[in-house]
Amino acid sequence: MSAPDEFTRELAATFVGWGIPTAESIMDKEKREKLRERFLRDPLPRRLGGLASTLGRISSSARNSTDPNTVATLLDEAKHLIEWTAADTEPETAAELVQMQTLLTIWQKTWTEASQNPHQRLLLSVQAKDWSDKAVDFSGLV
Repeated sequence: MSAPDEFTRELAATFVGWGIPTAESIMDKEKREKLRERFLRDPLPRRLGGLASTLGRISSSARNSTDPNTVATLLDEAKHLIEWTAADTEPETAAELVQMQTLLTIWQKTWTEASQNPHQRLLLSVQAKDWSDKAVDFSGLV
């Protein structure tokens, strides 16, 4: 199956915005649920380490990837990892994670356009590296 064109992606986004699921969004939900189940089996420090890893991949991909979808997918993954983790952390950590999640959402919504600007790519890369370092600190793994 070939990748959907821009019109098809916009149409699917409109349907999803109206609450009408697309085949792709249903599949994404199934994949996400499997990821969630597997992720929640890990102890909290390992989950925070996994979040740090995803944020590190965002940093690297924002700098180097030629496909904006790579970064968009990682932004979405990081948002969900925070959603599944924040409630199990200390209140101060949870507040920082929720703030990260809010900024990740903003980046995700603007990434298609921002990815065309080298300065924006660098800004996300630096910000994601900072978030990754914080997540490692939260984890206590190092």
